[in-house]
Amino acid sequence: MTSITLTFPDPEGALAGAQFADRYALTTEGLALTAMGAAERVLARTPRWVGRLTQLRNLAVGPLGLKTGADPGAPPESRIGIFPLISQAQGKVVLGLDDWHLDFRVLVEVADLGAGRQEVAASTIVKTHNLFGRAYLAIIKPFHRMIVPAMLAQVLAK
Repeated sequence: MTSITLTFPDPEGALAGAQFADRYALTTEGLALTAMGAAERVLARTPRWVGRLTQLRNLAVGPLGLKTGADPGAPPESRIGIFPLISQAQGKVVLGLDDWHLDFRVLVEVADLGAGRQEVAASTIVKTHNLFGRAYLAIIKPFHRMIVPAMLAQVLAK
């Protein structure tokens, strides 16, 4: 059985001044994923319960002027799921959004471990801008800790 591990990355490379960062990782065998392929498995589809939580979040924060994902008019190649694509490089995809209350980045990384094994990791990095951003982050953290491992586990889904 594959387990998902939690570590805490150094956020400075992805989002200077960040106050929160975490990294969940799992090991795969025989998948030969690219970072983009892994990001699509993790983010392009969501478990039903995650989709419902996201809908509730969007209903609650929409009237406050918070962004609710990628611009719907943006071309599909400029986003993965609801997340705008910021950059991609060998072994790493960076997605994220900047808003008035906080900025966040999601990094999906794939590292070759040899013998057909890969580590696939999803990191979340957040920089808050004000009291509202800090309160928002405190509210979503418990949900985040359930959602990210569930999303990452989709890498192993057939």
